[in-house]
Amino acid sequence: MAENEPSFDAPIPGQSLTAELGGRPWQRPPQYNTVEEALDYYIPRLESEEVSEQIIDVLEMGIPVTNIADTMQTAGVLEGKHSLDVGMLILPVLVELIMLIADTAGIKYTSGLEKEKRIRGSLVDLAVAKFEEQKEKPDMEEMSAEEPTMEEMPQEAPIMPEENMQPSGGLMSRSM
Repeated sequence: MAENEPSFDAPIPGQSLTAELGGRPWQRPPQYNTVEEALDYYIPRLESEEVSEQIIDVLEMGIPVTNIADTMQTAGVLEGKHSLDVGMLILPVLVELIMLIADTAGIKYTSGLEKEKRIRGSLVDLAVAKFEEQKEKPDMEEMSAEEPTMEEMPQEAPIMPEENMQPSGGLMSRSM
């Protein structure tokens, strides 16, 4: 087979939209309905030697704890273990358990909760700077009730009398 020939092993576009309703694990009722049940599923898995070693290996690569915990709970939702809202509720507990595993192993890790150094000049930084600038300006109530001078008042464009106006001759102009 030549390299330029198309592969017919690929899924048909839109095929994922044709699956039977309830045919996917996340479309069925979850296996664990409460936070307690979901934690009873995760805690023994995290305490196992095999999973702990894998977590330590991933943490040593520099992956933040929050990313690992989020990946675990998302996989649990996709497997139909628990619902998305239960996953969000157990997320802080998973983060703490993973940090406990790292502390017990004596490795340095990134929690993912630290404030990151942002690139200066980003839109977020510009918005924060503008907000701080607005905060530093005095409120209108604090300002004295001085009358604005002529230089401070906005200048308006002069109004031309109608007799000086020429018809434009455009599409919607009046015919005389």
